[in-house]
Amino acid sequence: MSAAVVAAGLALSACGGGGSDAGSGSSGAKNVVAKAKNDKKLTIGIKFDQPGLGQKQADGTYAGFDVDVAKYIAKELGVEESGITWKEAQSAQREDLIKKGEVDFIVATYSITDKRKNEVSFAGPYFIAHQDLLVRADSTDITGPESLTGNKKLCSVKGSTPAQNVKEKYAKDVQLQEVGKYTDCVTSLLNKTVDAMTTDDVILGGYAAQQPGKLKLVGKGFTDEKYGVGLKKDDAESITAINNAIKKMQQDGAWKAALEKNVGPSGYKIPEPPAIS
Repeated sequence: MSAAVVAAGLALSACGGGGSDAGSGSSGAKNVVAKAKNDKKLTIGIKFDQPGLGQKQADGTYAGFDVDVAKYIAKELGVEESGITWKEAQSAQREDLIKKGEVDFIVATYSITDKRKNEVSFAGPYFIAHQDLLVRADSTDITGPESLTGNKKLCSVKGSTPAQNVKEKYAKDVQLQEVGKYTDCVTSLLNKTVDAMTTDDVILGGYAAQQPGKLKLVGKGFTDEKYGVGLKKDDAESITAINNAIKKMQQDGAWKAALEKNVGPSGYKIPEPPAIS
């Protein structure tokens, strides 16, 4: 799937907040399924700064594909949107939020990796993206990860895998700058304090669409990033229930509709849904 055809006009769907930004995922219930059944409430971690995926709107509501996936799962578990409390889940904080019980589960472009599976469990994957690079529209010398040599400066967020992947596999001498949020990378790229930003193509596509004529995707996807729903380690019952919800979302057309609504207008090619492991 290619994200090189990103165009302006990313459509963002407004979603209800259903609660405050913070909140505790702790409950007397022993797992997510039991809590949803007993309390009719869930605290779900999402990104607040990713256009088309997870974004907090100016009016305090939340929009994006991850938000729609989270709401669908919650409803299948018996929790309406009004019973959801949304909590920001920055990349470096995700494992801690889960382990401390501050969220019940996370849907936040959360790539499934062996390292992370040592600390948390995953349902899914519900989407597969590909790592890519975002550069300024007038850039001609960055054509892929292997061209990030010399004094090139690369930005990504703390706690994510893409920047280290570039450094380890493609450009060992690239100067990494790791920040808290993807929007910080976008600002640095526009200000010319970094040369490129790296993360998954579907995320970068959203930012390119927000900055028409200023930013562009290189369009050379070079990894498979399997997005999973993160939850507490070894919660087998909840993993099964969430997987069943994702499968249903794929089968009844809601999965494709959510992607077309949230990221389709950017020009991002909608892929086939992934097989659930």
